[in-house]
Amino acid sequence: MNPTTASVADDVLVARPETDAQRALYSKINWRIVPLLLIAYMIAYLDRVNIGYAQLQMKETLTFDAAVYGMGAGIFFLGYVLFEVPSNLLLEKIGARKTLLRIMVLWGAVATGMMFVTTPMQFYILRFLLGAFEAGFFPGVILYFTYWYPSARRGRVIATFMSATTIIGVLAGPMSGAILKYFNGLNGWHGWQWLFLLQGAPAAVLGIIVFLVLKDKPADAQWLSPAEKELLRRDLDEGREAVVGHGKGVLGRLFRDPKVYALALVYFLLLGATYVMVFWMPTLIQSWGVKDVLMVGIYAAIPSAVGVAGMLLLGRSSDKFRERRWHFALCTMMAAASLWVTTLLTGNLSGSLVALSVATIGIASATPIFFAFVSEYLSKPAAACGIALVSTLGNFGPSITPSISGWIIRETGNNMNSMYFVIALYLVAGLVLLATMRKNERQAEIG
Repeated sequence: MNPTTASVADDVLVARPETDAQRALYSKINWRIVPLLLIAYMIAYLDRVNIGYAQLQMKETLTFDAAVYGMGAGIFFLGYVLFEVPSNLLLEKIGARKTLLRIMVLWGAVATGMMFVTTPMQFYILRFLLGAFEAGFFPGVILYFTYWYPSARRGRVIATFMSATTIIGVLAGPMSGAILKYFNGLNGWHGWQWLFLLQGAPAAVLGIIVFLVLKDKPADAQWLSPAEKELLRRDLDEGREAVVGHGKGVLGRLFRDPKVYALALVYFLLLGATYVMVFWMPTLIQSWGVKDVLMVGIYAAIPSAVGVAGMLLLGRSSDKFRERRWHFALCTMMAAASLWVTTLLTGNLSGSLVALSVATIGIASATPIFFAFVSEYLSKPAAACGIALVSTLGNFGPSITPSISGWIIRETGNNMNSMYFVIALYLVAGLVLLATMRKNERQAEIG
């Protein structure tokens, strides 16, 4: 980042070397709150996407076709977007512990209740409610981190927290496949019913643990000494005072910036394509002739693991060269080209897996590179609001695209035809970013 555009807060917070007391303080805070929230986010993501595996059996036992499944997959995000902000406002009033307890118990109950659906309408309602109840979790945790970490430390903590989706992405396939295969018929329930029970109920249990273990604010933490609380208070106050006055006019300027909406469109396309892949990947692998649901899950883990490694390499390259636009375009083009290759290799399991693995490198790498670009484009005072705006608008993408994909499959009777839709989304996302944003462009400072 150009040092002349760095915020006053950054200058203040990085000017002094970190003391041993600060290192010890934040190490203690990290171990107290981050692992628990990381596990909670892993469960949240799992409950969001496990219908990709459940529907392999649901469509055999219920009157669900691809269009019904696609609609149910996407409607989650409609509830998510509508209730994201109200949930965070409530957190400010009643505290993080009560808010996370409410969120996790309710989403756990709904995720578990999915095991009893018998009609498409029940499926739609529960998916909408799952999105509505889970909506406040991610932004609530991000807000919670602001109570415990000054801005100079917050980025690395959030990055660690967000790694939950990458970790569970590798584990979800084998775990879900094993449940579908070995629990099918147990107690008279289908494997997909056991899947929702075993992966949904832990959220409610963990919500109670979060309520009992976490503290709303540092002042309530008995495990911090008075000296540690005072040190933390000074760090947090210093960061807040450094940015006082920079928020004036931020929202007005932000909403008038057309390039913010261009970025939102890019994320809309990117997220829409990515969640179609997440929801349909098990079906895609099954269409290659893999009938054993456990093997479907194991094969699905291979591209995810390759994607993690590729994401780290491309992320380092983007940082090394201080370049985001063409790295992002490379990711989307890699995803599109490799997915096109999979359409040519239908019936060739090993070749299709290799192509899908290369595609997953692009898919996994695109999002962190995109948000690195967004954070560098936005002025410091506008960053928090701008990232939230781009994220919120972008989440409308996966509320629509799974339904379109499901409709394509139903009308054509061929899973591969929906792949062309996904390929187009990735290509357009890369082209829009290249066409609308310039190299090293930065929004004017607002203050």
